[in-house]
Formats: sequence, C-alpha cells, structure tokens
Amino acid sequence: MALGDAPAAGGPDEEAEDDALARGAALEAFGESAETRALLGRLREVHGDRAARELAEERFRVIMDKYQEQPHLLDPHLEWMMNLLLDMVQDKTSPTALVHLAFKFLYIITKVRGYKIFVRLFPHEVADVEPVLDMVAGQDPKDHQTWETRYMLLLWLSVTCLIPFDLSRLDGNLLTQPGQARMSIMDRILQIAESYLVVSDKARDAAAVLVSRFITRPDVKQQKMAGFLDWSLCTLARSSFQTLEGVIAMDGTLQALAQIFKHGKREDCLPYAATVLQCLDGCRLPESSQTLLRKLGVKLVQRLGLTFLKPKVAAWRYQRGCRSLAVNLQHGAPHRPQQQAFLAPSHGHEDDDVPEGVESVIEQLLVGLKDKDTVVRWSAAKGIGRMAGRLPKELADDVVGSVLDCFSFQETDKAWHGGCLALAELGRRGLLLPSRLAEAVPVILKALTYEEKRGACSVGANVRDAACYVCWSFARAYEPQELTPFVPAISSALVIATVFDRNVNCRRAASAAFQENVGRQGTFPHGIDILTAADYFAVGNRSNCFLVIRVIRELAAKALANLAPRAPEYSATHVFLRLLSMTRSPDLHTRHGAVLACAEVAYALHGLAAREGRPVTDYLEEKAVQGLRQVHQQLCERQLYRGLGGELMRQAVCLLIENLSLSKMPFKGDTIIDGWQWLIDDTLRSLHLISSHARQQLKDAAVSALAALCSEYYVQEPGRADPAVQEGLVSRYLAELQSPEEMTRCGFSAALGALPGFLLKGRLQQVLAGLRAVARTSPQDVSFAESRRDALKAMARICRTVGVKAGAPDEAVCKENVSQVYGALLGCLGDYTTDSRGDVGAWVREAAMTGLMDLTLLLGRSQPELIEPHVCEQVMCRVAQQASEKIDRFRAHAAGVFLTLLHCDPPTPHVPHRAELERLFPRCDVASVNWNAPSQAFPRVTQLLGLPAYRYHVLLGLVVSVGGLTESTVRHSTQSLFAYMKGIQGDPRALESFGGTLLQVFEDNLLNDRVSVPLLRTLDQMLANGCFEVLAAEEDHPFCVKLLALCKEEIKRSKDIQKLQSGIAVFCGMVQFCGAVRRQALLQLCLLLCHPFPLIRKSTASRAYETVLTYSDVVGAEALDEVLAVLSDTAWDAKLPGVRAQRNRLCDLLGVPRPQLVPKVTPRRRHSTQGREAPALPVALSSRMFRVPQSHCRPFLGVEGKNQGVWGSPHNLIPFKKILRI
Repeated sequence: MALGDAPAAGGPDEEAEDDALARGAALEAFGESAETRALLGRLREVHGDRAARELAEERFRVIMDKYQEQPHLLDPHLEWMMNLLLDMVQDKTSPTALVHLAFKFLYIITKVRGYKIFVRLFPHEVADVEPVLDMVAGQDPKDHQTWETRYMLLLWLSVTCLIPFDLSRLDGNLLTQPGQARMSIMDRILQIAESYLVVSDKARDAAAVLVSRFITRPDVKQQKMAGFLDWSLCTLARSSFQTLEGVIAMDGTLQALAQIFKHGKREDCLPYAATVLQCLDGCRLPESSQTLLRKLGVKLVQRLGLTFLKPKVAAWRYQRGCRSLAVNLQHGAPHRPQQQAFLAPSHGHEDDDVPEGVESVIEQLLVGLKDKDTVVRWSAAKGIGRMAGRLPKELADDVVGSVLDCFSFQETDKAWHGGCLALAELGRRGLLLPSRLAEAVPVILKALTYEEKRGACSVGANVRDAACYVCWSFARAYEPQELTPFVPAISSALVIATVFDRNVNCRRAASAAFQENVGRQGTFPHGIDILTAADYFAVGNRSNCFLVIRVIRELAAKALANLAPRAPEYSATHVFLRLLSMTRSPDLHTRHGAVLACAEVAYALHGLAAREGRPVTDYLEEKAVQGLRQVHQQLCERQLYRGLGGELMRQAVCLLIENLSLSKMPFKGDTIIDGWQWLIDDTLRSLHLISSHARQQLKDAAVSALAALCSEYYVQEPGRADPAVQEGLVSRYLAELQSPEEMTRCGFSAALGALPGFLLKGRLQQVLAGLRAVARTSPQDVSFAESRRDALKAMARICRTVGVKAGAPDEAVCKENVSQVYGALLGCLGDYTTDSRGDVGAWVREAAMTGLMDLTLLLGRSQPELIEPHVCEQVMCRVAQQASEKIDRFRAHAAGVFLTLLHCDPPTPHVPHRAELERLFPRCDVASVNWNAPSQAFPRVTQLLGLPAYRYHVLLGLVVSVGGLTESTVRHSTQSLFAYMKGIQGDPRALESFGGTLLQVFEDNLLNDRVSVPLLRTLDQMLANGCFEVLAAEEDHPFCVKLLALCKEEIKRSKDIQKLQSGIAVFCGMVQFCGAVRRQALLQLCLLLCHPFPLIRKSTASRAYETVLTYSDVVGAEALDEVLAVLSDTAWDAKLPGVRAQRNRLCDLLGVPRPQLVPKVTPRRRHSTQGREAPALPVALSSRMFRVPQSHCRPFLGVEGKNQGVWGSPHNLIPFKKILRI
C-alpha cells in the first residue's frame, strides 16, 4: 500500500500536473449521455463498416475512460446502456459481428465500473439460464478476436446461476434426440467452467467467478463440490509453473479455489480445507518466478486459514471511541470532552482450541511478507490482519511479535516493507494493542529513514512509503492519549521525510500521514502551520522542498550552513569536528557529503566573522583548520580521486577549495596550495575520462575553484601576481590548449577565462592568441565544437575581466587587439558543424553571439570609438541572420542579442538603419515578443528584408528556415516571406533587387548542401506562388537566365536524391518563363527523364505532367494529349534504352532538340616504365559520347575551373559517364 502513489512532480510540468490532479474529481455527472445513446443506437448501421466500427469503438472508449476516477457517476445510466446492447444480443436476426461488437462495448463498461457492480444488472430470470448457456456453448475458445464476448457471457452465466430454484428442475425442458446421451444443466455449466479455467485469455477470470457462485449453491455443493475439488487438486498436481500451459492452468484453478473458500460457507468448505492446504504445500508456489501464482497462493492460504477458524470478532481488540475532527482541532477549547476508548475484556472461557493447520497458514503468510513482489507482500499483510482478528489474544500477540521480527537489519528491504504493511493492517483493525506501541514506534521511525545501498544505487523508497502508511493508520486507530508519548518522535520524523526525502512519493506520503495525524490526533505541534507550508502539492517540487520551505528546514535541522550562524560555537566545535572525522569514512556517500558540508559550514562561519570584522579562525580551532588542510592530502594518499566515485570526490574537494579560498584561510605559501593546484589541473586534464553527464558540472567546479584560489593565494601585492607563479601557470595552460583531447582544450580554455586580471597582465596577447587558435576550425579538429565554444566564452570573459584601456595591448582591450577579437567571434558565426548529436556548431554560434554582445557593450560604455562602422555592420547583420534561422532556441538568443545592441544605453555607434530598426522593433515590444515561437518571430524578422544592409544575411537565414523540415517553422517563415514578396510586387526595382540578392546567396553557397538544398525548396515555393511573375513576362530576363545556370550547376553530377528532386521542382517552375529559359528548363527535364536513378525519372515525369497541365502554353493543343500520354503511360523505371526512346519522342513533341549519343574519340598515350618507352595502349572508358546541339550549349568548366570548351564540341568531347550519367 502506498499513500504516495500519485505521479511524481518536480519537473517542468508539475504545475500542469497539480492542476490536473485538482480537476481529477471535478466531474459532477455523466455529461455524454446523449452522445452515448446515439453512439449505441448507430451500432446496427456501422458494424459492417470496419472503419466506422473502429471509430465508434474508439470514441466509446474515450468517453468511458474519462470516468475511470469517478465510475459511480455512470450508475444511473448503466441500465439503459445494458438494455440497448442486450437488445442487439438477444435479437435472433442480429449478425454475429454485431453481437460480438455489443459484448465488446459491454466489456468496456465493465472495465470502468467493475464487474461486481455491472454484472448485477444482467437479466437473471429462470428463462435466461438456457439461452445464456447455449450462447456460451456456441463460442470458440480459440478465437482470440472475440474474448470479450466469452468473458461477458461467463459473467452473465454466473448471475443466472443464482436463481433460487434447484437446477435439476430445468432438466425436464431439455430435448434430446433418440439415442443421444442427455446432459443436465448442472453438468453443462460445470463442464464449461472447467474448460474455461485453463484458457489463456481473460475469460479465465470470469470462469473462476462462475465456479465460485455455482459450486457454492446448496443443490450443487452436495453433488459437485467434492468432484470439482478433486479435479482442481489433480490439475494443480500435474501442472508445472515452469511451462506456460502449467502457469495458465494453475492460475485459473487457484483463482477458482480462492473464490470458493471466500464465498462458500465455512461448514461446507471445512472438510476439504486440510486436503487443499496439503496439496498447495506440494505445489511449492513460493519457488515460482510467476508473481501472480505466488499472490494467488497467498490469497488461497489465508482463505484456508479463515476457514479453519470460526468467524468472530475478537473481543480483546482495541476499539477507539467517538471520532470528531472538529473536536480534535479545538486546541483552545476550555472543556474538551474525553473520548472513551476501551479494551474489551478477554474472557477466560475464550475458545483457545486452534486447529493444526492455522500454524502452517500463519507461517506461510509471514514468509509471504518477505516476498520479492509488492502485490504478494500486500496480500500476505491483509491475511495476517484477518487471521489475527480470529485468534485468541495470546496467539495474536505472538503473531505481532513475529511481524516485529521482520524489522531486523539482517533482513532485506522486502521484509521491512512487508512488516510495515502488516503493522498498518494490524493497527487499522485494532489488533496492535497500545502495549505494543513502545516496540512498534521505534522500528517505524527507523523505517521512515530506511535506505540500503545496492552497488551504485540504493533501495528503500518503498519501505519509507509503507512506514508513512503505518503512521497514517495509527492516526485513525488510536486515541490521542495513547500516542501522546510518541508524538515528538513521529511528528519530527514525518516532517523530515516530508521535506528532505528525495523520492516524491515518499514526500507526499509523509505529508498525507502528517495531515492525518494533525486532523485525527490534534496533538502535533504547529500542525496547521506546517501543513500550510508543506502540503501535498508543495512537497511534489523538490527544489521547493529544499529551498523555499525555510521554516521546515530549520525544524528539521538539516541545512547546516544555514544553521551555523545561529549556533556558531557549537557548529565550529562539535559539528565541524564530526564532519572532519566523516571525511575519512570508507563509505563514498558519507565521505562526499562530509566534504561538501565542511565547505558550506566553513564559508557560512566566514560570512558571520566578516560581518563582525573578524577572521574565520576566531571561530575555528587550530585542530579544525589543520583538519581542513589535510582533507585533500588524505584523499590523495588513499587514491580516492580514482575509480568509482572519483568524480564525486573531485567535485566536492573543488567546492572545498573554492570556499576555503573565499573564506581566506591562512594557507598562503603552504604546500597545500600546490596540492590544490595539482588537483584542479589534473581534473581539467582528465575531463575526457569523466562520464558525460557529470563532466560539465565538474569542469565548472574546478574552474570556480581555480578563480578563487588564484585571487586569494597567488597575489603578491594588490594588483600584482607572483612572477614565477604567473609564468608557470599561464605557460602550462597555453600548452594544454594544443592537446589532442577536446575536453582538455575545453577545460583549460575555461580556466584561462577564469584567471583574475593580475595574472593576465603582460600575457594578454599570448592568451588571446592561444584561444583564437582553439576557436579556429581546421581539418584536424573540425569536430571539436565544444572546445571552440569554451574558447569563445573564455575570450569574452577575459575581455570583461581586463576591461578597456588605450595603448596597452598586453594588459587590456585596445585598438591594437580589438579587431582580432572581433575577427575570431565573427568567424565563428559561420560554424555549422554537424555530427551524430546534430547541429553542434549552434553551440559555437551562440557563444560567439554572446561574446559579440559583451564586447560591443563593453566598448560602447568606455571607448565607443573602437567600434568601427564596418565591424558594427557585420555584427548586426550576422546576428540578424541567426535571428532568422530555424532552431528556435538559438533564434531567440540571437534576437535577444540584436535587440540588446539596438536599445542599449549608451547607444551602440554605427548601427545601420538605426531609425528604421527602432521603428520596426520598438523598445516597448522587446519583452512581449516570444522569439522562440515561429509565429511571432518570422513576421518581424522578415521586415529587415526591406533594409538593404540586412537583406543578404536575413535572406540567407530565411531560405534555410523556409526550406527546412520542421512544420511550424516552415509554415510561418514561408507565410512571412510571401507576405513581404506580395508587398513588393508593384515595385519592379525592389523585386529585381531582391532577386539579385537571392541569386547572390545562391552563387555564394553553390554546392553547399546546408544552404543550397533548402534554397532549391524555397525557390520551388516562390515559383509555384508566382513571386516572379513580373520578371517572367520579360523574355530571357537576366534573373531567369542566371537562376537556370545556377540550378544546372548545383545538380550537376549530384547523387543526392533530395537535391535532385528539389532541382526538378525548380526546373518545372521555370517553365513559366519565356524564351530560351523555358527551352533550357524543358531540356533539363528531358535529360533527367533518363537519369540513372529510376526514382528521379519517375519523379521528373510526375512533376512534368503537372507542369504541362499548369502552363497550357508549353505545348500546342494538338500535341497536349500525346505529351500527357507519354508522361503518364511510360514505365519510367524500366531499363534506359526503352525509356530513352520515349524521352526522344517527348523532346520532339515539346520542340526540344534530342540529346544525341556519339562515338568516343580515344587519344593514344605513351607510358614510361622504368625509363623505357612503353607501347601506347588505347584507353576506352566508354564507346559512346553525348552530343548536344551547339545552339543549346554553354561553356563547360572543368575541375580546375578553366574553360574547357563547349558541350558537344567535336574538339573536346565529354565522356558519357561524366555528364549526369544519363
């Protein structure tokens, strides 16, 4: 049992979860009654249509599932729903499919409301027995599609079995054929039940219900109970839980037996109980790996035990008197009425004669408390409670003692969990007498903090949750005066669990138990105040527990750093020495926590001493100071920085170094400083050996420790470093920047960025040069995106550290070095490196944008004259490009940088089009726009296309977004771009200027697939939407000619399917242009119709077909039908010779010259071999050459970019395999 079984909170969706929980029981009635009635009424019409049938079924499931938490709301409507469905079932004309569908709907209702409630509504008159029995007999148990029908029919049959008449009276109505054996209804029902107890579907569960109701009938038990029990025991004996068939048979049989001994009368079942128990022992179910079998075994065992004992209420049990929450909460009432609890006297003549089987039953239940599965332990705990309620007081007390024995540290967490569940059951039933509370409460308090380490993880959350359940049950079971002696311990333990347990379910369970005690007992101190601060929903958020609920933290006394100022002497003398001793613990987690606590308490004491103008050593004894000094040395000597847990200890000691440095510990000149420096350097050097999830955190800890260490212990005098230390440290770190390990570069780049200004003085140029080298992309380290990111962050941090100072290039940012820093940052804005993690270059670009913003703001505040106009233009334009690209997070970051530079104070000088920008992006709108949302970002960023300085870069970013893959990004960026294009349609100059910029983007990124493929998709959409209709009206417009040439160059020799298909779409769009451009576009399409890839040929034919239909003037009316027939009827994925003939026919119809195949002219070559002339051998790469008429040719650029002649020229023939492999 878990009080905290609600979903865990603490993540980003916890508010939504809490809101959903609050609305979970907000329904007041079955609101879909009319829709459900109409849905059930349409079943006769839709059952034959598979799609409509599945749609109706899915809708009904959705409606019913809505009431899973409040199924009682369905009760007023269950009868008419069942009647509608049973009318279809009982109608003789109903098709079989409709009958099965009706039963499927009945099962959906049963699943939500529960069969015990719903099954009562089935008709159960005498006249219903035979029809239902006949329907069950007519089912196929092997049909796995209709198991719902069999399940519901068996439940229906179990209700009809309850008729108050002898079943033998119905046998006279049975008609038999001459010579045919006659079977009674009783035998038929039993035969059906036994057959379905061994099937593999859910009908097995319904068969067990049927058996329990049928066998326990007065007329059946006399004739059939013994025989059925013999059959059941034989089935158990011959079945094995090691086979699937055996597991199924044992499952059904055990369910049936448990139900029989539950519902049957004791006097009827008692003669067979001992035999069944003996057979059950022989099955060795506790050894089975099947959880369900072990659970059913425990359930049957407890039912047998209850059969052995007479049903009675224990006269000795504890009974609580009147309960009133109002009375409990009246703390200030002058005359609080005394509630009388009494313990019924134990009569001396109480029957102490306990049957022999009871001891075996209790022993098996106690073993079940230690089972490995929760459901088995829970069933055993309920059995313990039920059995103890029928035992004499002395024997029940022995059972309680056996349960308390589970709470031994020799036992596993399973035994502790089962013991908690059993104690809760005993307490809830009044069977745990107040005299036993002195023994029970201490073990429950231990269970509230139970945790057992298992390798790298720990177990015990279920034990702590169950312990909270015990506290909850005690609150309901006992009078306040009984629990008063234990209130301080229980209340403080529950508060600690409520606030500091790391498992959300345990925190919520503890909060619920605390609330129950406050309401039922009324003796918990500050109960209402604590509940107000730490209610069920508040404790779901982990950070809220540990950081916000400050009163609870003080009451729990866990936040040592916060408590140190309240008791500084005690913290320094007792707590600190205890923590120092724990740093030598062999247990990793104890050692780790002790080092962290030492760091926090030391810094807290320093803060207190600093406010009083005293050194921290006034609080700490010499022994404590020396203990802090030796922590690192002891860990290093024991090699605890290695292996398992090494990264935890490194991080903890780095925090210790940082806090001790900030606390100004008197270690200057001590050898321990060298040890600390070694640890920091070794950690940064070994980052590649650290697990990826802890790497960043450890690097940050080491860098923070380095900054504090240098600031405190490496300064010779204010503003001046120790020359020897500076030389060694900076030189060593610069050398590590050339490491072949990327993580080592990351670590030492961050370390250089964290150095204080006095260590950089005189070495600034060297440090910046080293970081620029790391930030530069080279073929050897192109994948080192993280090191480039950290180098850029370090450069920006160094600039902020050293500041701006004229004429001091080795001490601060100045005119001599600012251009180099800008160059490195701007260069990294073009980093689009990708690997298996995706666009890792985005990390570099983000760091570069942040660095540009920091540097520009720094210069603008001190020396704005250092910001040159062309540099500022580059910064603004490149950042605007990033603000128009496709990744939401980085687009939002770029927009933030852009607007910060635009609206900063003092203003950034030389911002292009500042007035227009301030009008487009007013300061008042900065905070209201969500740049993460494409719907808000792209309509604003596309306005920059109207500013010439920004057009190129914004368009470069936009085409990547428009031609991307993310649906929302593509939709909103496309709509925004087309809206801008629509606005300039009436301005030919603006349209030509835009077209020229677009062509320039295409030309600059030719064969750059990151841009060219999305650009082709963008062009396809622009052409399809008529964005260039104005230019298309002019024959052979320069824009059209150049666009065609660039597209041909882009797809030449390409094997990229996406690029080729995008190119096909663009060529089809260019058919709308007039003159030679159209003929060239059609020629390219004809060439692609004979592409080596069948997919490309088919795609070209399909798009060409649509193009011919779209642009009616492409071909004359007399040839249109034939062109369409060739495109649609030809098998373009067939072999090339046949395809080529159809392509040539199409060329004739379109008026395009046919491409021709010509023989290849092979020149003779001479090869020298070892200084002698070798015979010239003919080189025959291909026997065929491709010729295109001179009028349709353009100059062909070879590999080296030189003019190699004209395609098809007899003087320079191109090998066939070199031209698109047609």
